[in-house]
Amino acid sequence: MPELARTSPSRAAPPPPPRAPGSGEILRTLFATPRSALLTIGSVVLVVWAIPGLLRFFIFDAVWSASDGGPCRAPAAGACWAFVAHKLPYFTYGSYPLHEHWRVNLVFGIGAMLVAWLLTPKAAWRRLGAGLFFALYPMLAFVLLWGAPGLGLPRVGTDLWGGILVTFVVAAFGIVVSLPLGIVLALGRRARLPALRLVSIAFIEFMRGVPMIAVLFMASTMLPLFIPERLAPDRLVPPLIGVALFASAYMAEVVRGGLQALPKGQSEAAKALGLRFWSMQRLVILPQALRLVIPAIVNTFIGLFKDTTLVATVGVFDFLRSVDSARLDPNWAGPTITPTAYSFAALFYFVCSSGMSRYSLFLERRLSR
Repeated sequence: MPELARTSPSRAAPPPPPRAPGSGEILRTLFATPRSALLTIGSVVLVVWAIPGLLRFFIFDAVWSASDGGPCRAPAAGACWAFVAHKLPYFTYGSYPLHEHWRVNLVFGIGAMLVAWLLTPKAAWRRLGAGLFFALYPMLAFVLLWGAPGLGLPRVGTDLWGGILVTFVVAAFGIVVSLPLGIVLALGRRARLPALRLVSIAFIEFMRGVPMIAVLFMASTMLPLFIPERLAPDRLVPPLIGVALFASAYMAEVVRGGLQALPKGQSEAAKALGLRFWSMQRLVILPQALRLVIPAIVNTFIGLFKDTTLVATVGVFDFLRSVDSARLDPNWAGPTITPTAYSFAALFYFVCSSGMSRYSLFLERRLSR
């Protein structure tokens, strides 16, 4: 009689390969009910109707080369990409002196290399790269952008900064500050000390309860009232602080969600091993919690990057404000200038946000193995 029970473990079977939905399954999904079929047909009709006109405006009838707005004012002219090409230095540097653009380019180049170093999963000496990016690079960037007369770099005030330069400075400062500050606030909200917990809760709820534009106005108008005039900060400093504090409150809630998603046994096991609080958080809790909320963290970063456009309300010329002011140039006046300018701005924000989103998906796939 054959034995019904195994005497040895069976070999683990490989996971089933991912199966892409076939054409029949897609059609059944799109036309499952009369309502879904009507929506599918309407969407197809809308796309077919819109695409030819968009292609004609943005590509086939577009003006790609011109010295002024004359060709863009022709009756059948499409998008005026010549305007974008002519104004691209202004979109990038603002009013930064022309002969000093190499300093901005150097900051962009060094930053891009360090970011690529840190984001490459198998790159060597990543801790060294992190130290350079978070400790040395900010000081180097400040010296290059602001200037150091003693080193032969003329002083360039922030009133001349603008465009992509300001957008990247505000976004980078907010991202770098909001994540560690958000972690501290999330831990403070879960702390046992009542005073620390109440302070963290009050800060998070206040920042989440007011719009970002109000925080920027408060930072720009109220901060100088509490500081002596001789110590008044530069006009770019209050918006930087306001953006970082606002983003840190949202980041704190994201991190808190990851902390609450971890089983209690993780912290109990860490305590059983004799780990102190900060060692437990650094080695056991935070690595797992942050991995769980990578999509939410990147989503917060993307929202922060797009919210940098609000600094224009306090007189800072970011990229969108530069685009908005450049389209008013009378030499380039025309009916297609405004849609072209804003389309270029939308493309810029889409490319940057999509890049962060795609890297987040890559990181999720890599960490889920």
